[in-house]
Amino acid sequence: MARKSKTFIVLGLIAVSVFALVYFGISLTANLGKSKTEISAEDADKRLNRIYKDINVSSAAPVKGQIDLDPAAVGDSLPDISKFPLSVNSTTDSYAEIFSSTEKSGTGNDGWLNEVANDFNAAGILVDGKPVSVSIRNIASGTAADYIRSGKYVPDAYTPSNELWGEMVKASGVSAELVSERLAGNVAGVVMSKQKYDQLVGKYGSINVKTITDAIAANELAMGYTDPFASSTGLNFLVTALGSFDSTDLLGDKAVQGFEKFQANVPFIASTTLQMRDAAKSGMLDAFVLEYQTYVNAADLTSGYVFTPFGVRHDSPLYALGDLPEEKLEIIRKFAEFAVQDKTQTAASDRGFNGLNDYKSELAPVNGSLLSSAQKLWKEKKDGSKPIAAVFVADVSGSMAGEPLNRLKESLLKGQKFLGKDNSIGFVSYSSDVTINLPIGKYDTNQQSMFVGAINSLQAAGGTATFDGMVVAMKMLKEELTLHPEMKPLIFVLSDGETNEGHSLDEIRGLIESYKIPVYTIGYNANIKALESISSINEAANINADTEDVVYKIGNLLNVQM
Repeated sequence: MARKSKTFIVLGLIAVSVFALVYFGISLTANLGKSKTEISAEDADKRLNRIYKDINVSSAAPVKGQIDLDPAAVGDSLPDISKFPLSVNSTTDSYAEIFSSTEKSGTGNDGWLNEVANDFNAAGILVDGKPVSVSIRNIASGTAADYIRSGKYVPDAYTPSNELWGEMVKASGVSAELVSERLAGNVAGVVMSKQKYDQLVGKYGSINVKTITDAIAANELAMGYTDPFASSTGLNFLVTALGSFDSTDLLGDKAVQGFEKFQANVPFIASTTLQMRDAAKSGMLDAFVLEYQTYVNAADLTSGYVFTPFGVRHDSPLYALGDLPEEKLEIIRKFAEFAVQDKTQTAASDRGFNGLNDYKSELAPVNGSLLSSAQKLWKEKKDGSKPIAAVFVADVSGSMAGEPLNRLKESLLKGQKFLGKDNSIGFVSYSSDVTINLPIGKYDTNQQSMFVGAINSLQAAGGTATFDGMVVAMKMLKEELTLHPEMKPLIFVLSDGETNEGHSLDEIRGLIESYKIPVYTIGYNANIKALESISSINEAANINADTEDVVYKIGNLLNVQM
């Protein structure tokens, strides 16, 4: 009897072992091909509801505020020009100030024009018997154009990356005399992984903007580009893409319809080239836009990516601005002559400029007014048939009292003018607990008034439960997407980054990954690293608000994303 019992026990153990192996095999097979994010998404809703129940959430009574119906004026948000310091100082009483794009007035390989200017200033060049010099201000082409077109600050000369900005300056009524078509050669292009490039060549035969836009429209290529309101390469790509659909009428029905189909499959619009590069490194993108001078200086790109030029050349034209005295004009002309000498051009080539000299601009000259209209079209059509649902999450803890909260309010009140009216907006504030100040609703005049009222009513006190605020925002968005699954969710977190209460990032990271909601963070006197770690989860951007240009930066961010 004892022997029979032992036999049953052994058989039972074998059966249990076999069941365990079979169950394990089924479970393993079920999860084959799934990432950790995809597996965790299966219980994301349960986890969200469980965490949400732990949070003390209240709803504030809606408060209406006075809204300003005048359109956003870029000049109002621009900081004092001192925010962009001179990279080269003048050395004489007679001088010309030049706004220069950042790829040639920065440091290292991006500092070529600074070296030219320093050499020019040391050369003892005379105009009307007096020694002359130049100063260089390092400022992105689009930002520089905003200063010039708004009249907030107009230098003596302007050398953007490409001629498109010069045309837009002219269209704004500012006199812009083309002194030199080219200071140093450069080209914009699409940088594509070799694997994807070979795959598309096999199908399309050759790669150009037309085949690229066709591949994107067919959902065969994941490509990103930069903000055409701020980026030279982004603006160039926008008008080139429109031209690929109808070169005779960039804003005609054929071009617009083609653009909408193409844009519907663009996964990523970056505010900056750096953000674009980071997204590419994550493996999110097959291709992205970049200038050749940057590409050729990046070993990680030249070894694994193929560069395909497009659009107008980026030859750094030089414009004299406004009604200048002859002396200033002569300084600018002499500087242009100095910059194209053999010695200075050799130095430019050493830093990656003057490559692809055989490339001719594919795009015919575009009128500045047409360029502005193309930007407006992009703003209207960039999200295709997917309106955005966004929740703003504002830190009102005690550490935000005073200047940080004042800056937060100012930046939101001015930035809200850039929010698209077809989108839906909600607002949450948090300290130790979380308050829903404004449920998600379409951003019509009524919602805008309540959004402004919610911002004005904020007061700082208590601890900092940042991730609790984000959980409430995710819960609101999840409910909104249940009703409107076509919407694209976004979260904007405005905080000092110091979380000391509530749930942790580790507890909610899986939710952010599973729901794939980009979380844009804006830091006020902030732990920027903490905020960057949040934004990096789904390739969103972080803004440091401890600068004078925070209102301008947030306006640009909302213009791109909303």
